[in-house]
Amino acid sequence: MKILNINSSSNKSGSTSTNFADKVVAHLLKENEGSTVVKRHTTYSNIPFIDESILGALFPQGERTEAQKKALQLSDELVDELFEADVLVIGAPIYNFSVPASLKAYFDLIARAGLTFKYGEAGPIGLLENKKAYIVMSSGGTEIGSEADFAGNYIKHFLGFLGITNVEFVKLDQLMFGSEPKIEAANKKIAEIV
Repeated sequence: MKILNINSSSNKSGSTSTNFADKVVAHLLKENEGSTVVKRHTTYSNIPFIDESILGALFPQGERTEAQKKALQLSDELVDELFEADVLVIGAPIYNFSVPASLKAYFDLIARAGLTFKYGEAGPIGLLENKKAYIVMSSGGTEIGSEADFAGNYIKHFLGFLGITNVEFVKLDQLMFGSEPKIEAANKKIAEIV
């Protein structure tokens, strides 16, 4: 099994989402001997926002120039990591009701028409099939899955757009209102992953 672990918290040392994503990865490694892990941290990987050079490279007029190929080099690397992975483990805190900006920037770089999705007669078709995703989400006050949660719903929709529909959440939400039951439930959920 090839695991791609994507973390996005700005908190390098004490992030709940990162720590519990690490627990999911450790559990998967224990349960699946011989598995490998590729780690990617969106906040600390110099992932750029899409600018004019990347945009021009994504939608070239004719063949891509060498400069355009260079502009897409990181995007190509991120897409390759996705295709090679069997399982994604995404650690994502909720910042102001949504995902961290670095995770959105990462998603923008992996949404590649003709590579990770294509357009069919009935609309978009995801090309990243037969993959499993575990989303480890944390929040101080936002309830995951509620109307105010624009992060979890977005991640699930985005992954589905790319063809990843087998998605499970490990929820660590509303930690400001009592963290112990949430941590206990998350640990129990992780222990049940097969």
